[in-house]
Amino acid sequence: MTEQPTFSHLRELIVFLAAASLVIPLFYRLKISPVVGYLVLGFVIGPFGLGVIAKDVPQLKALVISDSDGVRTLAEFGIVFLLFKIGLELSLKRMWSMRGLVLGLGGVQFCVTAALIAGVAMVYRNKPEAALLLGGALAMSSTAIVMQLLYETKRVNSAMGRACFSILIMQDLAVVPLLAMLGVLAAPGELGFSSGMAIAVGKALAAVVVIIVLGRFALKPLFRYVGAAQSPELLMAVTVLTAIGAALATAAVGLSMALGAFLGGLLLAETEFQHQIEMDIEPFKGLLLGVFFLSVGMSIDIRLLSSAPALILLAVMGLFAVKVLVLTPTARLFGLTWPAAVEAALLMGGAGEFGLVVIDIALSRKLLPGQTGHFMLLVASLSMIATPFVAQFGRMLAHRIEKFTSAAAGDLKARLGDMSGHVIIAGFGRVGETVGRLLEAEDIPYVAFDSNVDVLARHRKQGRMIYLGDASRRDLLQRAQIDDALAVVITLDNPGMAARIVEVVKSHWPNVPVHVRARDTAHAMELLRKGAAHVVPETVEASLQLGGSVLATLGLPVSTIDARLDRERERITVRLDAPPS
Repeated sequence: MTEQPTFSHLRELIVFLAAASLVIPLFYRLKISPVVGYLVLGFVIGPFGLGVIAKDVPQLKALVISDSDGVRTLAEFGIVFLLFKIGLELSLKRMWSMRGLVLGLGGVQFCVTAALIAGVAMVYRNKPEAALLLGGALAMSSTAIVMQLLYETKRVNSAMGRACFSILIMQDLAVVPLLAMLGVLAAPGELGFSSGMAIAVGKALAAVVVIIVLGRFALKPLFRYVGAAQSPELLMAVTVLTAIGAALATAAVGLSMALGAFLGGLLLAETEFQHQIEMDIEPFKGLLLGVFFLSVGMSIDIRLLSSAPALILLAVMGLFAVKVLVLTPTARLFGLTWPAAVEAALLMGGAGEFGLVVIDIALSRKLLPGQTGHFMLLVASLSMIATPFVAQFGRMLAHRIEKFTSAAAGDLKARLGDMSGHVIIAGFGRVGETVGRLLEAEDIPYVAFDSNVDVLARHRKQGRMIYLGDASRRDLLQRAQIDDALAVVITLDNPGMAARIVEVVKSHWPNVPVHVRARDTAHAMELLRKGAAHVVPETVEASLQLGGSVLATLGLPVSTIDARLDRERERITVRLDAPPS
């Protein structure tokens, strides 16, 4: 008789999928972050939620996930795929361009925060090595929660988003010496602490270099070979192999799995398969991240909270306070406005998943007293649960600060004075810069806004009136003297943001014409319905230019080509100008 197969985690997986499919849509309807939904769901179906009641009500056991270790193992892959996707969206060149923020802002934030927390830990009579571990662990923030919140609000590429991401990268790099310290303290050996640390960090850095070198020479030929088979399944298999393989490679030498996945993504960002891979792994990332947030919720033991609620809540608030006091002035020194600096500090104020890992390992190796370790695990977990709510408060506070005390607004008023007859440009990338040059050639003044600090710095050096800001904000447009502006030009490649700016301008300044760059004709029609005066679909103009070059190579005269392109352009314009049915 054939033996029936056993599926050790199948029940937990079914409970998770069923609960998520019922609860998460409710949070979407209530406009609450899904991160919060997964955290709450994890507590409810975990061992300290329904698990406590299930002891007396056996019927509830089917709804409880009791194997938190198995869930946590699966959850690690959620972080792996998140970092892999982040790496895909960057490149080694772009990472190099961010080195100032990563090493400067990120380095200062981590070192100063870790030192302050370690000092507090020593005041409470912890040993120096335990205090150092706690300082390093709690100085970190949650990559999974912070990046997910930035993705949800579409601000990953804003100045605040770039600053947060740079700090998170530095914190991931800091895992190297922290894990090395854990290993050396647990088994000091004959070489002593300093020599042991140097050897461990050296091995880790050598492993990173090997991954980058091998990846650059091997990944692109491998993916081209696989791509030639034109098999989506095979491409997916090699993508997953790359993400997990790089993660396991760094884990094998004492680094975080997330750092290896990030490196793998960075290397694949240099290939022509970047966008296809990005779309393929999105479902994996979302589902596995849900498992991660679930595991954090499952770790909350209300019984510990009830034993010393005031002390635990003060510790959570203290953690946020220390990070805000360190990061706000530091971010300001590195070019962020006060509103952005405050918002970034509050968003980064909680603990992170790597901090939980470090404390957990320190507990298992008896480098932390049991009571201290469990107390700090609860504080770290509660701070992670609080992060989405604190981040929402941070956005509201940043808007208030920007409204009343923004230094950038004062600078804008001082520079603009009584400017009139000017043009406001939202987005100063390649398209916005071209529009600006055309206006400069005709001596027409303009003021531009962009969220990219590198773009900002480059053009400010050249004397252009470009400022950091969100052009969908009514108060910012007022400070840009929109009442006296000739027009508003929107060149952003974010369709949602472009539509919001059109709505704001037309609802408050209906007489100001708005010219918009659209992604395609469908996007153009939407913008026209919202009140845009003139819309240029970028795909249309590119296709017309391409078609013109094809006709020229076929021998048609220039006059015939120009006439044909004009007629086609006019046909599209008439269709766009037609009233919606």
